[in-house]
Amino acid sequence: MAAESEVVAFMDCDGSLNAAELPRVTDPIANDDVDLMIGIRRATDGTWPPHARVANRALARLVSRRTGLTVSDLGPMRAARRSELLALDLRDRRFGWPLEMVLKGHAAGWRIGTTDVTYARREGRSKVTGTVRGTLRTIADMRRVLRQA
Repeated sequence: MAAESEVVAFMDCDGSLNAAELPRVTDPIANDDVDLMIGIRRATDGTWPPHARVANRALARLVSRRTGLTVSDLGPMRAARRSELLALDLRDRRFGWPLEMVLKGHAAGWRIGTTDVTYARREGRSKVTGTVRGTLRTIADMRRVLRQA
């Protein structure tokens, strides 16, 4: 909400994503090719814990079945127009907001695209994918978003 630029980008800031790749997700928005661009993680070996990869894959399949979108990752790097994001009225303030953005964007008729982004070993420990508990908490938040959708 505090952002002032027309195109707003999101990305994890733990060193796992390369900010130099942001144009891959922002340029298609700025060029009006899509309304939401999601960076699909392409991980090197050992970068993404197996429990998190499996949970993400299962969620992506569920989203694909529900929406008809081809989604293989909910992606921690994404971009959209600020005004359109605000119009979605996103409510989740925990780990469900990426899913809520995709579901509400799809319901609003958004053109949703994906592009590959490099996913490297993170700096520090993740509160989400670094532990099974964090992954379970994220799953619970995502389930809540799915029930509300």
